[in-house]
Amino acid sequence: MNIEDYFRDPEEIFVIDTETTGLNGGPRDVVVDIGICSVDITKGIVKDIYSSIVGYDVADWEDHRAKAWIFGNSDLTLDKVAAAKPLFKVKEEVAMLLRGKVVTSYNVPFDLDKFLFREPWHLKGIFSVCTDIMKAATDVCRIPSEFYGVSYKFPKLEHAYKTIVNGDPAGIGDKQDHRALSDARMASYVMIEMHRNGNYRP
Repeated sequence: MNIEDYFRDPEEIFVIDTETTGLNGGPRDVVVDIGICSVDITKGIVKDIYSSIVGYDVADWEDHRAKAWIFGNSDLTLDKVAAAKPLFKVKEEVAMLLRGKVVTSYNVPFDLDKFLFREPWHLKGIFSVCTDIMKAATDVCRIPSEFYGVSYKFPKLEHAYKTIVNGDPAGIGDKQDHRALSDARMASYVMIEMHRNGNYRP
């Protein structure tokens, strides 16, 4: 396989997910949890390869961050963030892991464009980005949109997982836990199943 073929349809794709303090993007909101899976899309194999809470000095955080949705809807707490590995170290590890690789997520504009490509991460250009899993799932799930000119709305990850994937290979159980690694794992299996059915091309 030559290099052009590899980047057109890579066998290994890294699926990343972030949990954040809000929807605004960096630097107003910050990444507090990051998880990465390696996917052999041909064989349908998913491996958990990285997971870390991202540490900050939270003493001066305003309510916008300190009372973020993620802290009330997962087992992630402000205390865990305060005690975690500092951002600069997590950033260094993620950059080393993903350098030169092919990467995607379930919502590339959010995870990458709004956070990991902005201050303080600055990871743009470190890796190649392939097809957004959520966008591919939109035409498979076909949830009618109420907006004029838009046929279908983007499906939430849990909906796409339950609709597209047979069984529970990600081991989620009854309820999504909204942690980065488990969400990356769910997205990975959604991607694999769509690829298997001809609905996903990297």
